[in-house]
Amino acid sequence: MRILYGLYQADSGDILVNENKVRIASPSDAILNGIGMVTQHFTLVPTLTVTENILLSEKKGVFLNVEKNQKFIIETSEKFGLPIRPQMLVKHLSVGEKQRVEIFKALFRNANVLILDEPTAVLIPQEIDQLMETLQKLKQQDFSVIFISHKLNEVMAICDRISVLRDGNMIGTVNKSDITQKDLACMMVGRETFGVKKDSEEIKSPSAVLKVENLCANDKKGLPALKDVSFEIHKGQILGLAGVSGNGQSELSQVLCGILKAKSGSITFEDKDLTHASPAEVVAAGVGRIPEERNTSVVGEMTVAENLVMEHMSEFTRKGMLNQEAIQDYAKKMIADFNIKAKPGDKIRTLSGGNMQKALLARVLSRDPHAIIVSQPTRGLDVGATEYIRQKLIEQARKGAAILLISEDLDEILALSDQIAIIYEGQIMDILPCKDAKIEHIGLLMAGSKPA
Repeated sequence: MRILYGLYQADSGDILVNENKVRIASPSDAILNGIGMVTQHFTLVPTLTVTENILLSEKKGVFLNVEKNQKFIIETSEKFGLPIRPQMLVKHLSVGEKQRVEIFKALFRNANVLILDEPTAVLIPQEIDQLMETLQKLKQQDFSVIFISHKLNEVMAICDRISVLRDGNMIGTVNKSDITQKDLACMMVGRETFGVKKDSEEIKSPSAVLKVENLCANDKKGLPALKDVSFEIHKGQILGLAGVSGNGQSELSQVLCGILKAKSGSITFEDKDLTHASPAEVVAAGVGRIPEERNTSVVGEMTVAENLVMEHMSEFTRKGMLNQEAIQDYAKKMIADFNIKAKPGDKIRTLSGGNMQKALLARVLSRDPHAIIVSQPTRGLDVGATEYIRQKLIEQARKGAAILLISEDLDEILALSDQIAIIYEGQIMDILPCKDAKIEHIGLLMAGSKPA
């Protein structure tokens, strides 16, 4: 998609628009050929209004008649089925509204082919439904949409034809009416997959392994990020934390892992106070940490073997020197046990996202931690890697680990969790047994609304 939009250049092959061969060397070329793209990370100026952001795309300049332009934008947005508020500052919009502005910007530039890259990744369920309605309206107006997603249910719901890429190769293109979700998953991973789901069991352990009480913390800007957060996780239990991105999930993970300091409240792990513990003390206590940004959790220029032993290097030291033979033997065992497609001597930055995540899992799970803080474990991974990671987490829970699963993928939360905590603006809105959870109810809580 980056080649189609002119961000990358192809080494070979052709791009045809309306049966004519074209050369796309930049996004400007793509726009001139009627191709628009909305990436996962929006490119809006937060301090400008919606109208001003839309008009920024005018190359010839524009006389800013605010009233006239706002009226035109409202009329056009209604035609496209994209309700937007042209006078609002972008920084005051919800994520779903920002996405609609990005889609409108592309259409405003006369795009007739719209590329959407993982468009539902940061949306609550109600916003996803609204996006699907918008795409249906665009289809009815003869726009072409390329919808990129790892979520099979979304692909089956919105698409007419489906192309599957695996390891950079085109596996095939099929009509939705000719394929089942099970067959599509098989195309994606090269084998049949039935998904991974945890069988929720009654938690019989009387005492909590990990207990958080009235936790408050500020973000890096000094603003309140966590407000009286309380929950507990028992032995063998997975507590899923659901919420739209940017509502305190990252800060909670950082505080629990010892990276960010708590302002008040307490963190107790197996009767040990870890409220003000350092990352090394958290690991030494027996808490496993799998942060959301895997690239910042490894040292890219170091080898796979070196990254696998990084958190417990002292165990591979003999007389002040690293025992390289022991490190290599350990790495080979981890690579085999966790199905990592790499060699011990490969630089870890050369690994795919899925294999890098497996390496992080190996580093943590091989220690058999009693509690695990795992954040966005399958973000950006294909179906096969996602299934593998989820199965490993379930196995660890069966061994007795208490797991906090922080994920923006609601399907993942519902599939793996015993209980679901919903966070909004740094506060826990509610904690529900997974078996009783309704998507609509969770969506309202994620948006900050407590149903009566």
